[in-house]
Amino acid sequence: MSEATHDHPIRGRFHAWFLSATADWLDQVHGERKQRLFRELGSRIVELGPGTGANCRHYPAGSRVIGIEPNLHMHERLARSAREHGVALEIRGLRGERLDLEADSADAVVSTLVLCSVDDPARVLREALRVLRPGGRFVFIEHVAAPEDTALRRLQNALQPPWTWCFEGCRPNRDTGAALAEAGFSKLEMETFRIRSAFVHVSPHIAGWGIK
Repeated sequence: MSEATHDHPIRGRFHAWFLSATADWLDQVHGERKQRLFRELGSRIVELGPGTGANCRHYPAGSRVIGIEPNLHMHERLARSAREHGVALEIRGLRGERLDLEADSADAVVSTLVLCSVDDPARVLREALRVLRPGGRFVFIEHVAAPEDTALRRLQNALQPPWTWCFEGCRPNRDTGAALAEAGFSKLEMETFRIRSAFVHVSPHIAGWGIK
């Protein structure tokens, strides 16, 4: 397990607690889509930002997953979730912009509620494509920016600075859909939808998959 790149004594612990506290609610929101999207992942999976292990319950028992998780305070809960669900997990404390994985080595790369938080989404997506085998699948569920010149987008812009600080870089006003469209997948399927949440500024979502 590599040295983690995030170890903030307040934000890191708060974020890990928040993800654990909301895990069941988030699974009610996203669980059905995850079941559909995770059906054809293959045996060698790389997950970007697995957090406290929300996706482990949706991986087939025996799945081999490399978790790229830079927040040290997530690791204990993440490992526990993997054990509970029979997932063979290796945690690497890295950022998604630079993966220590061989090219063409992964059947799938999974990103759920992660691309909002990375420093450089385009670079993360380049790395995902690099490590995917030809024909490999990038699977995603992400909250995204509302359309320009809407009240919701203005709210996202206003809340972005404190929200980003509290949640380790998360940007509610990031146009992740555009980044995915420009990443260079040979095929991209993407749906847009909204979730019901008290956190209305993160209600617009996208989900889907891209093929290398």
